[in-house]
Amino acid sequence: MTRDPGTVEQAAGIEVNPVAGYIGAEITGVDLADDLDDAQVAAIRAAVLRWKVVFFRGQRLDHAGHVAFARRFGQPVALGRRGSASPADFPEIETTADRLELGGRFGMEHDEWLERRRHTLLRGWHCDHGARVDPPAATILRAEAVPPYGGDTMWSNLAVAYAGLSAPVREFVAGLRAEHRLGVGYQPRPGDDAYARHLLDHQVASVHPLVRVHPETGERVLHVNGYYVERIVDVSRAESRAILDMLLEQAVRPEYTVRFRWEPGSVAFWDNRATIHLAPSDHAHLGAPRIMHRVMLAGEVPVGVDGRPSEPIIGSEPGCW
Repeated sequence: MTRDPGTVEQAAGIEVNPVAGYIGAEITGVDLADDLDDAQVAAIRAAVLRWKVVFFRGQRLDHAGHVAFARRFGQPVALGRRGSASPADFPEIETTADRLELGGRFGMEHDEWLERRRHTLLRGWHCDHGARVDPPAATILRAEAVPPYGGDTMWSNLAVAYAGLSAPVREFVAGLRAEHRLGVGYQPRPGDDAYARHLLDHQVASVHPLVRVHPETGERVLHVNGYYVERIVDVSRAESRAILDMLLEQAVRPEYTVRFRWEPGSVAFWDNRATIHLAPSDHAHLGAPRIMHRVMLAGEVPVGVDGRPSEPIIGSEPGCW
């Protein structure tokens, strides 16, 4: 079960204010640029485990401070491939503005590239690097510049989504496994498609349990998302599609979600093992920059209810980024 962080928070002088019924809390009383003591770190960790995503406002982190804060909670991932917008001296930081380069790099406008990735309503929901055999444990996202309105991010709690299924369905899906594959949600252009060829050249795929056991809380988590899941193995394609549609609709029920309005200096810290999130697509027409910086923490190989770990298929050896 999830720990109650109340006594730790009180001792650390940190206040945790829930912002939705099942997910999300705003934390006040801490400056993330300071040298946090062990009690503050413990309080923040407990809040992340309890509420799955926590928010801080008015922070003054720079790149070095962002990485230093992340190191208090795990090992930051140093990405091998990043775009030109990411800071060269900090391999742990990926700047989301890099995504704006992708369309032009592969011969299409960014809006078309995004539309091909999100050609159904549920396709945009994802966990970070979910096709890896060891997806990141957590993500810490910092806002540098945001539009005057729009650009919100949403998260969903996959532990309560699983608990909200009926008992027979919970038992059924707990025994299933699914193939997660990079780019499976992308709808290629007719004819030659440079981005589709890029995905094939850099393919990553793994087989994950459809329900994973959270390594810290022991919760059972519905391990699905709209962008990476190719199919449920050992069932027919038609059966897989029907089951996945049901589970994805369950995963993003409004009562299991939270929406966050960004401001410059805002920080979101989420458990990538127990959530999926939806990046915004309602701000590009505003012409205002949205510059965010992301640090991810190395994660574990998921383990199912039956004790079986995930298995790599291609390009997904543990710890190799």
